[in-house]
Amino acid sequence: MSKPRVAYAGMTHLGLCSAVAAASKGFSVLGFDPDRDHVQRLSAGKLHVSEEGLDTLLRDNRSRIAFGCDPAELAACDLIYVAPDVPTDDSGRSDLAPLDALLDLVQTHARTDATVVVLSQVPPGYTRAHRKDGRILHYQVETLIFGRAVERATMPERIIVGCPDETGPLPAALRTFLEAFACPVLPMRLESAEFTKISINCQLASNITLANVLAELCTKIGGDWAEVAPALKLDRRIGMYAYLTPGLGIGGGNIERDLATVLKLSAEHGTHAEPIRAIAEDSAFRKDWVLRTLRDELKGIARPRLGVLGLAYKESTSSVKNSPALALIAQVREWPVQAYDPLVSVSVVDHPEISAAASALEAVRDTDAVAIMTPWPEFRSLAAREIAAEMRGRLVLDPYRLLAPVAARAAGLDYRTLGVA
Repeated sequence: MSKPRVAYAGMTHLGLCSAVAAASKGFSVLGFDPDRDHVQRLSAGKLHVSEEGLDTLLRDNRSRIAFGCDPAELAACDLIYVAPDVPTDDSGRSDLAPLDALLDLVQTHARTDATVVVLSQVPPGYTRAHRKDGRILHYQVETLIFGRAVERATMPERIIVGCPDETGPLPAALRTFLEAFACPVLPMRLESAEFTKISINCQLASNITLANVLAELCTKIGGDWAEVAPALKLDRRIGMYAYLTPGLGIGGGNIERDLATVLKLSAEHGTHAEPIRAIAEDSAFRKDWVLRTLRDELKGIARPRLGVLGLAYKESTSSVKNSPALALIAQVREWPVQAYDPLVSVSVVDHPEISAAASALEAVRDTDAVAIMTPWPEFRSLAAREIAAEMRGRLVLDPYRLLAPVAARAAGLDYRTLGVA
């Protein structure tokens, strides 16, 4: 068939990046959102999402993508992805109400021969339960990674599609569209696809947790985890892309949601899921490593001044969902805090004595301790001697080992990191 016209409904992070990626593959794309003001900003090129390469990709493919808020425009589309971000609370529970409403709107206005695909992350059983008579509804596993969304949307390593009948062929519009990405397509039953996404995140969570547990033990026996991890990545059973860098637990909300989903499903069906519970508990423990160390080392100072480098939950994104930095700052409300992040404003922080710094060195000036809470690349270029010259105290906590430990200690800093004594 000729190239289908494609729509993405829900112009949040997932939907916007996916829509621009589809346009870059040569398809005519509608970016639909019921919020008129939001659509007007997007039409004017004002993006609310910060992703490397997204501005350029949109500019280069602007002739193939239009933004609209009138659901009647969906009737001109052969393939419609329903792709709003699904928010989660602090316990990893999803709020599916906005997705429910948008999916209902799309199925009401789409042509009966159009294929509708749920791209948002949902619990097993969701897609089948929301099928309407006379409508073609599929599910596709989203691959978005904050900070790498454009790369993941344009060059997926594989595409996983949930089908109401996994033995039959994919609808022509969907098949033609997916072929443009030149990667393996794995069709399976709806529930299997929904559970595949959850399983991926649980595997990632176990890798992250194991790396944290082993790195902490490595420091106690006099080893250096930075020497151990490369050896593990050369083991084919583990792999060079494994998550083996210790850090402050699991952030971002998506993996936490899937841990919570597995625990909920396990309770409902009477299965054993204590390893998953242990992963969630370990993540909470890791997030408090900085706080525990600060409390121990600064207990002799009445009102220590803290410098925080990084507010985003990870580098290359402005997302602060489950950010270790925000969790830390919330627990030291009695301390003055000065913070710097390349993308995130301190306006997102609830703290009575927080001040915004214009640079990393300004954030560490006259502080008793510094915590590097997000592994932004620019922090790797900081010179330990310059940090030492600006600080009042000596304590620097660098969980992601952005500074060179030897240089930091040579500069007179009381330098702490994960994975090495």
